[in-house]
Amino acid sequence: MARTDFSQPTNPYHYALHCLGGKWKMTILHEIYTYGTIHFNQTLKVLPLSEKVLSQQLKELIRDGLVKRIVISDTFPPATDYVLTEEGEQLIPALDLLYIWSIRQMDARKLPIDVDAFAVHQSEKYLEALGDVMAANGFIHERQDRGRNKKSEP
Repeated sequence: MARTDFSQPTNPYHYALHCLGGKWKMTILHEIYTYGTIHFNQTLKVLPLSEKVLSQQLKELIRDGLVKRIVISDTFPPATDYVLTEEGEQLIPALDLLYIWSIRQMDARKLPIDVDAFAVHQSEKYLEALGDVMAANGFIHERQDRGRNKKSEP
């Protein structure tokens, strides 16, 4: 989504697609929401994407006001955290709806679902909405933290 000038009237769907349209943006947002914060190198180890792609996606999410970059200078070398902004937090319920809808559509159409898609979607809201699909497909219901500290969900 190359457009960055929104000074002219813009279709709201096009703006939403601009903000979320990268291949990894929704996954990155959910990772930050799930764990409260992410670190660049740790995320590279967890998600199958390149350093260049992660860097670009994070820059775009920051530019669009969904993610905030925090440099912790009292450590050596300085650590960098990425956290959701208030606007990013507001997107999570919409991302949840898209995720649940997508899983249901894929299941109905007998499309293969990546088991990793359920790795960070183990909270009660997902189990309630998708427990039948998870069970029918033999997905593991136990939480796989992948070396991170999960943010507590309401």
